[in-house]
Amino acid sequence: MTTDWDAATYDRIADPQARWGSTVLDRLPLRGDERVLDAGCGSGRVTAQLLERLPDGEVVALDASPAMVEEARRRLGADPRLTYLVADLLRPLPVDPPVDAILSTATFHWITDHDLLFRNLAAVLRPGGRFVAQCGGGDNVAIVLAAAAAVASDFGLDPTWHGPWLFATPEATAERLARAGFSAIEVWLNPEPTPLEPGEPLETFLATIVLREHIAGMPEAAGRAFVHAVAERLPRPEIDYIRLNMSARKAG
Repeated sequence: MTTDWDAATYDRIADPQARWGSTVLDRLPLRGDERVLDAGCGSGRVTAQLLERLPDGEVVALDASPAMVEEARRRLGADPRLTYLVADLLRPLPVDPPVDAILSTATFHWITDHDLLFRNLAAVLRPGGRFVAQCGGGDNVAIVLAAAAAVASDFGLDPTWHGPWLFATPEATAERLARAGFSAIEVWLNPEPTPLEPGEPLETFLATIVLREHIAGMPEAAGRAFVHAVAERLPRPEIDYIRLNMSARKAG
């Protein structure tokens, strides 16, 4: 990613991501005393739900964005069960001792080397530890990206550039998880079409999340105009999200 996040705006508008995070968290059975890595904690909305399920446990809230970690700190404060960590998931993770489980929501599609990502996560997960995650996959936001490509040339952008993401398939993801040392692997897609109020709410959502890298180098007025043009080309005020779900255990 070329720019840090507008974490305060993200925290305000990311209701869909928080809702999906709750669903993913429900797939992680917890006794309440585990040590859990939240890999891509964002502004801490799902982290807060995770903490509620760990009255005697610990959470490592990790994100590559300093702004997101600071927003999570603002939300969650100095909870003794919580460690904040700014770290790149594509580098060896400074997480010690190993965690009992890993949770991640709405993060992995921002990382294009999933083989290295999964190896780094496996390295800090104890043998037998649970891994549950969700990110964009398959044809995620394809309709939005087609609208962006249709107007890109008008704003000096390359219409063939579709963003910094990897929207992986279930088959490729299952193979990568197995190579990284995971077992009991389940991977699947589900559509999550997300309608938004037209006008400012839709355009703020697009600018803050889906099109943030498209407009990162633009003057502010040009960025707003681009986002508005994309919004006008959508068949309806809706983000065509498709989520890639993962569940596995570390082998051993």
